[in-house]
Amino acid sequence: MKEADVRRAERRFADRVGRISARPGAGWAIHFEAVERAARGADIILLSVGDHEFPTPEPIVEAAISALRAGRHHYTPAGGIPELRTAIADFYRRSQQLSIGPDRIVVVPGAQGGLFLLLQCLVQPGDEVLVPEPMYVTYPETVAATGASVVPVPLDAAHGFVLDPQAVAARITPATRALLINTPHNPTGTVLTRATIDRLIALCQDHGLWLISDEVYAGMVYGGGHASALSGLARWDRICVVESLSKGCAMTGWRIGWTVSPPDLVPHLENLMNVVTYGLPPFVQDAAIEALRRIETLEGTIAERYRARAERVCEWLSRSPRLRVHRPRAGMFVILEPLGFGGDGTAFARALLDEAGVATLPGESFGASARHLVRLSLSAAEERLDEACRRILRWLGESC
Repeated sequence: MKEADVRRAERRFADRVGRISARPGAGWAIHFEAVERAARGADIILLSVGDHEFPTPEPIVEAAISALRAGRHHYTPAGGIPELRTAIADFYRRSQQLSIGPDRIVVVPGAQGGLFLLLQCLVQPGDEVLVPEPMYVTYPETVAATGASVVPVPLDAAHGFVLDPQAVAARITPATRALLINTPHNPTGTVLTRATIDRLIALCQDHGLWLISDEVYAGMVYGGGHASALSGLARWDRICVVESLSKGCAMTGWRIGWTVSPPDLVPHLENLMNVVTYGLPPFVQDAAIEALRRIETLEGTIAERYRARAERVCEWLSRSPRLRVHRPRAGMFVILEPLGFGGDGTAFARALLDEAGVATLPGESFGASARHLVRLSLSAAEERLDEACRRILRWLGESC
């Protein structure tokens, strides 16, 4: 075979495959190794991922079962069944006093699916997307899949990881196309105020940028008080929000969420849905309607559970002078800042797993500026969280 023929016969993958490959050394290796050890019977406390240890509430499960038995097995519209889109609009009316029409809503396979679809529609090669850092672990690859680039906006731990609109403004260039925010924030648990969101909207308006707001933890603000970017629609229409039922209704594995966007963007999102999933299962959407009927009660209960867990863990771990503990205002994580480990959160997390049997996620998973941090998940039963804290303190040489 000629050399040219050999080259043509070589297996080749598209460039985007490389762009969305997991970042080398991104910290996930510790999580996956911990999962494997636990599966082999090792006594590992898994605090490296945010998935509730309790099940989806029974009425939601029963709604899906009833739908299955009723023959709800067939294709659905790409943007979601009308009943669910209306239920989502009603939810915003009740919870945020916002008038969001169903014509702005597209039902998607989880917030991650929604973010992927939005970015595919809004940015392209050569564009820049501003993202606060630490950032959720999939953001860089989700942006990279479009050919665009992430421009991090570092958050300062000394100032409570609060996003400064001036820091955002300083990073805007002619290539900037969008600002992607996450409130409440994963991994830090910070919550943007209405005033800050208004300033960010004004920035986007001044520079003609899209504002994409990931609000999947909206229902997990301790004590309530979430401010949605959607409140700015009257002033600036280039606002998109991603939401889901994963966290607030304990439906992580159901993969059901939605986007809210300008009506003229909706057909493009629906076209993408058609070529990616061709709609979502009707029985899952029926279960989502049931969840939305109960969402205020469910979110309140779950948020209070995690608030109590956060308080408990922070009280335990603050006993050690070798840890700086950052108290969250929302969500299901606590950020730890190990002191005396050379600013290497990955080394801390590795040793903690190997020597104490507690799995956490190193900060480098959330961006280079977070490499000195560690994220600890609160998604374990209280007795396991207590045991994890005891192990950490003993490992650090503290009495407990």
